[in-house]
Amino acid sequence: MPIIKEGELDIISHSAEQTQRFGVRLGALLQPGDVICLSGDMGAGKTVFATGIGKGWGAKHALTSPTFNLVHEHTRDADKVRLYHLDCYRLTTAAEADTIGLDDMLDSAGILVFEWPEHIEAALPKKRLWIEIRVIEPTRRNFMFEAHGKRYETLVAEFRRQILGR
Repeated sequence: MPIIKEGELDIISHSAEQTQRFGVRLGALLQPGDVICLSGDMGAGKTVFATGIGKGWGAKHALTSPTFNLVHEHTRDADKVRLYHLDCYRLTTAAEADTIGLDDMLDSAGILVFEWPEHIEAALPKKRLWIEIRVIEPTRRNFMFEAHGKRYETLVAEFRRQILGR
């Protein structure tokens, strides 16, 4: 019997560079409408991983922490798709998601990458990829991927193949 179920993946990153490379691999697989939720304590590596996602997706500018603006919108040369990088740390309820135009972003068929999604979880779509990042040691992080929906099960399976070869 498998330890984890379909659509789940548990991996360890041994450095910030590896965390960013994992993000690059995931970013290259994203499609319009994808919702990625990055949860974890302060300093766990959410923004490092998100920066990799932006690189892999092809963002024109590096993703940086949107803490003070709440949302950074990114573009790429390949098409008109937008990537929205949201930091929900300062939001305290799902109702506050309305103040940042969450519904408009979800309706745009852009890609949404959330940091601190647990703060507005009730406002998020049920179909999404939830990634819990935990600090193990100063340079090591545990990533637990949990797919919610068929698209995200496929995404996790392809990501697994890319990084593990199986």
